[in-house]
Amino acid sequence: MTLTELPMQKDRATTIFQKGAKGRRAFVCPALDVPQVDGLLPDALRRTTPAGLPEVSEPELVRHYVKISRRNFDLDTGFYPLGSCTMKHNPRLHERVTALPGFARLHPLQDPARSQGALELMWNLERALSEVSGLPHVSLQPSAGSHGELAGVLLTRAYHESRGDTRHKVLTPDTAHGTNPATVTMAGYEVVKVATNDEGGVDLDDLRAKADERVACLMLTNPNTLGIFDPNIAEIAKIVHEVGATLYYDGANLNAVMGKARPGDMGFDIVHFNLHKSFTQPHGGGGPGSGPIGVSDRIAPFLMNPRIVRREDGSFDLDERGYEQSIGRLRGFQGNFGTFVRSYAYICSLGAEGLADASETAVLNANYLLARLRQLGVLEHLPLAFGELCTHEFVLSGAPMKKELGIKTLDLAKRLLDHGYHPPTVYFPLLVDEALLVEPTETETRETLDGFAEAIAEILREAAEDPTVAQNAPYTTPVRRLDEAGAAKNPVIREAVT
Repeated sequence: MTLTELPMQKDRATTIFQKGAKGRRAFVCPALDVPQVDGLLPDALRRTTPAGLPEVSEPELVRHYVKISRRNFDLDTGFYPLGSCTMKHNPRLHERVTALPGFARLHPLQDPARSQGALELMWNLERALSEVSGLPHVSLQPSAGSHGELAGVLLTRAYHESRGDTRHKVLTPDTAHGTNPATVTMAGYEVVKVATNDEGGVDLDDLRAKADERVACLMLTNPNTLGIFDPNIAEIAKIVHEVGATLYYDGANLNAVMGKARPGDMGFDIVHFNLHKSFTQPHGGGGPGSGPIGVSDRIAPFLMNPRIVRREDGSFDLDERGYEQSIGRLRGFQGNFGTFVRSYAYICSLGAEGLADASETAVLNANYLLARLRQLGVLEHLPLAFGELCTHEFVLSGAPMKKELGIKTLDLAKRLLDHGYHPPTVYFPLLVDEALLVEPTETETRETLDGFAEAIAEILREAAEDPTVAQNAPYTTPVRRLDEAGAAKNPVIREAVT
């Protein structure tokens, strides 16, 4: 295939430091018109040389960053089917609500007496999440899903220690998110993997063999990262509780069941939410995440402080008194407040019926996309890893495609970029060879799903004739295929920050 560099590829994306000219400025500070006071900063904190800032004009500055922004692929420009991430549309109404002065200008050190609206919103959000989870106590403090995981394991440890019970192990399924074992290790426990059965759920025999009085907790998500709802969840809870351990729910996949099934009703003692997944907070550079945690009555004494309380007169406050068993703070202040506003706006917009409908549509979209791929013959080369149906996401194995057509899952993912689609999650979960994890979410149309399915089918037809096309993709992106591992191990720093 003849390769011709596109204009954006010819532009080598020089840094802002490499543009401009000496002495050029985008802004000039006004002359000092107040008395100069010496000694406000210690000498050790004072600069001895000017800051190494780029010397560019305002138009140069604006054009540079606007040009970079146009290189981005995001939810506003295309379909983003990352499995286990729930990359769905973020309604603009939520941004307007979050920007209201009473929210946007709130200072984290503001007196609770003058923050009643914010505290009331947080209180109501806690009540709503309690209803969604089926667990009576909620804390909004954790900053993201992995932080919520850590909170859950630390709460588990505090619970066992309060009973004088020393435990050493935490069970995680071999389909678990990579943050699960990292969290367990950080909390001082040993990770013990539990096998997956042929149906894609927890292997009960393996669980029974590994569940003993040394186990503190089983970390689980249901449905799991294979897109399978485990029908044995009641038996799993029984096995775990019989040995005195807690059952922890990773909320990464709550989008499949919110409003339909509650983790607390399944037997879970602890659950973390991903507000940035299930409740429409922008991901990554679009905004911080939030990982609130819900717990049962027996875990509640150990929740983080301070807690939002409602006084008898109806006012709200932050209270740290009377919670001697608390694990304390996990962060400064109360969490990412803007995330709370967006998530509460989402819950209020949809209501109970709307949340259930969102889950139903997420499951419908995933199964429609799976059926469409099957109809187009894609599953002949990319078979479903487990089962026949799925919940909100599914995992395909690219092993036959690699053997029969000569392209790997990574090649398929890169070629999808040329068709205008962000690739799904690749090579996760680890137990599936050449894994492709797809989550279409409830916010995508049938036409979008059809187009995505047809793009995959076209790439496979193309690979049957000439696999090198996909092997050398992408062709239309700002940069060609990169050596991601090499870049991470040996980064090239073009400009040192001084």
